[in-house]
Amino acid sequence: MTKKYNRRRFLGDTGKGVIGTAVAATFPSFPVLPSVTPAAPDADPPSISAEQFAQEIERVLPPDKLFGYHERVRNALIHENNRNPEIQPRPGEMALPTDGWKLIIVDGSEEAFLDLAKDFQDYLEGSMGVRITVESRDSLVDWKKLTRSILLGVREHFPGLGSSLDTPKSYELLADSERIVVCGYDLSGVRQGLFNLEARMNLREAPFLPQGLHAVRNSLYQRRMALSWLGWMEWPDQQLSRLAHDGFDGLFTSVYANPNGDRNTAENSTDFYARLLKRVRKQDPSSIHDLIRRASRYGIQVFTPIIYQYTGTPDSEAGLRTLVKDIIREFPDMGGYVLLTEGFWYGKWGGLHGAPEDEVKDWARNWSRAIGIVTEECHRVNPATEVLAWEYNIDFRPQNEKLKRYFVQQLPAAAIPMLTWENGKSFELDGMKGYLRDYSLSQIGPAEVTRGQLEEVAARGMKAYAKVDTFASWQFGTQPYLPFPGQWKTRYDALEKYKISGTLESWSSGYSANFIVALRAWSCWSDAPPFEELLANYASFIFGDDQEERVLQAWHYFDEAIRLVPDTGPNMGTNHAVANPLFFQEPPARTATFNYSWTDQSQWMGYLGSNLNPYWPFTVSRMVFYPDFTNRTNQAERYAQRATGIVVPEGKLILPVFLDYLKRASHTMEQGLKLYREAALNSPERKRKRAVREVLIAEQLNRMMQSNAAVLEFENLRLKWASSNDPVRSSAILERMESLLKEEIARTRLSLLAATRDSRLGFQFEQDYVYTPYSLQQKLELLEETLHKQLAAVRK
Repeated sequence: MTKKYNRRRFLGDTGKGVIGTAVAATFPSFPVLPSVTPAAPDADPPSISAEQFAQEIERVLPPDKLFGYHERVRNALIHENNRNPEIQPRPGEMALPTDGWKLIIVDGSEEAFLDLAKDFQDYLEGSMGVRITVESRDSLVDWKKLTRSILLGVREHFPGLGSSLDTPKSYELLADSERIVVCGYDLSGVRQGLFNLEARMNLREAPFLPQGLHAVRNSLYQRRMALSWLGWMEWPDQQLSRLAHDGFDGLFTSVYANPNGDRNTAENSTDFYARLLKRVRKQDPSSIHDLIRRASRYGIQVFTPIIYQYTGTPDSEAGLRTLVKDIIREFPDMGGYVLLTEGFWYGKWGGLHGAPEDEVKDWARNWSRAIGIVTEECHRVNPATEVLAWEYNIDFRPQNEKLKRYFVQQLPAAAIPMLTWENGKSFELDGMKGYLRDYSLSQIGPAEVTRGQLEEVAARGMKAYAKVDTFASWQFGTQPYLPFPGQWKTRYDALEKYKISGTLESWSSGYSANFIVALRAWSCWSDAPPFEELLANYASFIFGDDQEERVLQAWHYFDEAIRLVPDTGPNMGTNHAVANPLFFQEPPARTATFNYSWTDQSQWMGYLGSNLNPYWPFTVSRMVFYPDFTNRTNQAERYAQRATGIVVPEGKLILPVFLDYLKRASHTMEQGLKLYREAALNSPERKRKRAVREVLIAEQLNRMMQSNAAVLEFENLRLKWASSNDPVRSSAILERMESLLKEEIARTRLSLLAATRDSRLGFQFEQDYVYTPYSLQQKLELLEETLHKQLAAVRK
């Protein structure tokens, strides 16, 4: 018996992306772009500067507006046209004809099978121009006799297939000129098998597959989660679909807020962290219900935090049990809970840096007891609920390995430790020892403390999840992704080596679709094609076949560059430097100040106040590098120490070494950018917009490093000038400062152009935009004033 179904859109008809108008800006006339002739891939990189390439950016990329990318995601088709009509099958490839094939599922399969079938039907027509029908049969036992068919099912449906599949989400693929078979370990395996077929066709830009394809791909991860790049609770269906297509089956949302709207800790505790939580939005439970329902259509489970301050008293335990029971009752289909110390803590909140060992151990035991309470209540109702224990804030410096191990030793066996992958990883700069202050890619990981915790996990026979960045990071957190594929691949390999079972692959940088995320998806199942082959395919896909070698060489330079970056974590230098002025004199206040009030101005600028610097209030104060105009403290040197974790001996400075590494990283990045620009300018016109945008992203990242160095060097020179009594020396210092200002003015104009052509730049949802075209314009005005008025005045 066979049933036929009419084709339908998976999400209904939607329009193409919407591009908004730009923020009003006046741009200089950039140098004329020289005529470009293709060069041999091994030729010396041509001298096409960022200023010259700006002409192509203006030609190819239309103006964007703030949150323009958000609109495009919400209005995008799930499947866009990826067919290149010029491509023909290669020898050894099979091609799906434009019509005449059918997709078959087993009659009586759950509705999700039919949804998957129709989604793939939609993909083939919308992306590849191939029309198929969807049918069902009583059985697929005779699958080898079915021709001109795409067959979907699980192991039980296909005699002789699936015996090597050993974990959920795993799949086996077969393809020849007569049939394509997707055999999943389970429904999630079928889903990911189909998505892998799409990935293969997308890379070929045609409905072609290797003739005789046979891939057995077991999932390496029990769970892969991410936050949304779009915002705290921003999960449109288009974002959910892309997340699933890139291999994720979990999402973490409602960060810092209980899913049921409970705010008892935030409203009633006087602890420091509770006071911070009072500023967090109250969650609407209906939003969580809606998200769970919609995410389930894509095979994605929802994870949220549980917010509670546990004090160890009987009343506190009873309160925690009541809260957990209420949440479980409200959300029986929740995938699990992330119990992060930023919101789920014992006693007094803090990282316990330098605390006595007995105090740390007492904290660990009580916190673990609270984890046990949550685990007991969850597993009493549903043993499959994942309870993830994440002691992020506890001192992760290399010397704290013993106590970090102790936390794992205390956890209940049924909980899952979620370890912070790279934070605290040690490194050296010219013999000076530092450590990663926060999420960064310059070091692969795991950190020393994490390696020790993994040994404890193995000794206890537990599984370990990790919070680990895999495509974006707080190191350059205002970039939508980091284009360092080789460095990322080394981290992916390390995750596999250390047998990480599950991942949270972003913090507030969040998930957005990009080529690094796509590369990551391939690494999450066994039997992946060689990485070099994949990388070459993506280079050709983005820039065109003739540019493959240039792009691969550019990425090699990029990988070398990130390894040199000394600035680690969510700092000004890698997130806001392009918009941070070079301050010579204290600027006028732009918002209220409290310098003569009973209000403490420094507190007002901090976490419990406005969180804004009144002299540069365009982003949170911690992202603004601002001098000490009393000239008592060298804030540039202090910044370098804090960004590296290096404690220097008295009388020794880290700043010169820090600047040297930054400039070396930028120089190496620029070597790659020369090739990247050349590849983009030689890309086919149909690929030009994507290629130019890739260059724009990489250029802005390099400008971030250059501006970082300029901000710090300028402040160091300002202090030297202020303390100099030698007119000759003072004049030389001012000349160098003038040179830095002129370079920064030119650089800021380019940063402004980039920000008006790609609304992703500068966005980081913790504070919406860290910088905007408007703040870049304000910086330009101040730089011009500093150069032409302030410095000119002191020269008289």
